[in-house]
Amino acid sequence: MKTLVELEKKINSELTTKINNSEIKHNQLYLEIDKEDIIDVTLFLKTNKDTKFRQLIDITAVDYPEQSQRFKLVYLFLSHEFNQRVIVSYNINENEIINSLTSIFPASNWMEREVFDMYGINFKDHPDLRRILTDYGFEGYPLRKDFPLTGHTEVRYSEDKKKVVNEPVKLEQNYRNFDYESPWEGTRYIKEQTDTNDKKN
Repeated sequence: MKTLVELEKKINSELTTKINNSEIKHNQLYLEIDKEDIIDVTLFLKTNKDTKFRQLIDITAVDYPEQSQRFKLVYLFLSHEFNQRVIVSYNINENEIINSLTSIFPASNWMEREVFDMYGINFKDHPDLRRILTDYGFEGYPLRKDFPLTGHTEVRYSEDKKKVVNEPVKLEQNYRNFDYESPWEGTRYIKEQTDTNDKKN
């Protein structure tokens, strides 16, 4: 399609029952669907002669822990022929299993593994769903908002054992020196230095 407006009309007319909402912003078309429709919508976007979204750029997720449907899955597609982008999204509950796109876009294999590794979202019929970025035995999902910033374990080389070891995170607090003064008044060490210089002069 020549314009995003034409593309939006085309998709809405062809996929009437599968598009919950569509919007054009930031020079891209955004589509909201239900999770059950991701395969049909993806096949249409890829194979229809007026769309030709033949490249899957990325799959990611967003965590909204305060919402009943905690995760939003986001898919980014590109049409080289029409130089257009479309972003497809849907919401799911925390423990839902969703359809894999590996049968349509083989490149989604590692993208879905990353979403699984970072958020703990499971994909049905994925050929090799295992962690891809974190280490063996890693606990938790780092991009969930309830994951601690420090993590649960740290990896370091032990001189005593002469190997890499995993240990629970220990944060020493005694060396920290917090300065709660207003930045307008200047931090303590700068004030002390200024006072000392004033006395010398």
